[in-house]
Amino acid sequence: MPAAALSSARTVRWFVFVLLAVAGLFYVKWYPYYGRAFVAASQHSIGHSILMGDAPSAPAPSWSAALGYAFAYGKAIWQAMVLGLLLGSGIQALLPVNWVQRTLGGRGFGSVLAGGLLAIPGMMCTCCAAPVVVGLRKHQAAPGAAVAFWLGNTTLNPATLVFTGFVLGWHWTLLRIALGVPMVFGLGYLVNRMARANAPAVDLPSLEAEPRSLAEVARRWLRIFVQMAVRLIPEYVVIVLLLGAVRAWMFPHVGPDIGNEWLWIAALALAGTLFVIPTAGEVPIVQAMLALGLGGGPAAALLLTLPPVSLPSLAMLGRSFPVRTLVAIAVAVVGFGVLGGALAVWLGMH
Repeated sequence: MPAAALSSARTVRWFVFVLLAVAGLFYVKWYPYYGRAFVAASQHSIGHSILMGDAPSAPAPSWSAALGYAFAYGKAIWQAMVLGLLLGSGIQALLPVNWVQRTLGGRGFGSVLAGGLLAIPGMMCTCCAAPVVVGLRKHQAAPGAAVAFWLGNTTLNPATLVFTGFVLGWHWTLLRIALGVPMVFGLGYLVNRMARANAPAVDLPSLEAEPRSLAEVARRWLRIFVQMAVRLIPEYVVIVLLLGAVRAWMFPHVGPDIGNEWLWIAALALAGTLFVIPTAGEVPIVQAMLALGLGGGPAAALLLTLPPVSLPSLAMLGRSFPVRTLVAIAVAVVGFGVLGGALAVWLGMH
């Protein structure tokens, strides 16, 4: 294909990807959250806790509890999940590999910064962002940049920060930002340091030749989309069902007896890291628990650990990062939750 025709084809692919990203995020995220911000400002609430509603505890483990949570969660995130799969497969089918490598492929802090900043307009939950991270890693994005993108979608979500301020108070937003920024960029940099400079990428096959026609692009995009959906969705659904069933064990009866003891802060930081919620779901969860008398320390731990990672999203990225990297990220998120709880106790937050 002549150079001019190849350049024109690349321009078309870029246009399609940007159009998909902007239109998809506007429909799924930006426009709904714009209206939701006014609701948060006027009502100081964005809905009921998906974890247990207004009850002091979640329903006992059962098939009903599993299906009930999976249905409520799926209803909240299915559009974003479809968009995540489209974007994750679109990265591989539409974007030039050398652009991803040039922007996000470095092992220094620059690629981490770029990944974190690119995440901010995404505003996806951790599981919906996971397919995009898979696409970035397949296109040779550095592990630290991909991690910063993954964590930044949830932790630095501007809509959630606004909801937090209106619903819980702006001191909670400041705490989230103060620890969220080092979480996103610090862990991204740490992951880049952990990755050996000459280590082979994890499950990154040899790159295919660049598509030469729109028909070839469409076929490749469809093939990658189906492959990603078949590989990621079944394990995702199974783990969501499991977590929905046992959430009463992970989050016991909430009341004034759960105060600021270190045991409760650490336990809820661990539970928050493993559990899965939709975007901004942590805000009504923490609001409901504070109303039931939960201490500020455990509440802060949940605010910081519920969004960034979850057991399903960790499983979805199991082929994109070494297991030790994912374990290190999860442990670090728990640590940030404990630190946030300690700061909330010290500052007298409630």
